[in-house]
Amino acid sequence: MEIELSSLYGLEMYTDKGVRVGEIENVSVDIKEKRVAGLAVKNINPNVFAFDLGSEGRRRGVIVPYRWVTAIGDIVLIKHVKRRVGAAERGEAERGEGEEEEREEQRQR
Repeated sequence: MEIELSSLYGLEMYTDKGVRVGEIENVSVDIKEKRVAGLAVKNINPNVFAFDLGSEGRRRGVIVPYRWVTAIGDIVLIKHVKRRVGAAERGEAERGEGEEEEREEQRQR
């Protein structure tokens, strides 16, 4: 599937259970692997992700791993986040959530 990355900016992101996550602000690209690595999301739903306050006291967004994306159209759908992901455990959740899929992808290569 080919899409222009710029078409993702401003799209709303929802889980496959219909829970609003936020709005896509930017795209993270892995140049070495030549693939999209993640989607930066702003206006985060605090029921889905806990967020840090930046150094200026403002809320910061999150980067959702692209492997969580299940569909892209008028909105972006991701796998449902089973529990609220806190700032301290965000990296752990990203690793744990898609770990099985990554292993399967590596086996197929």
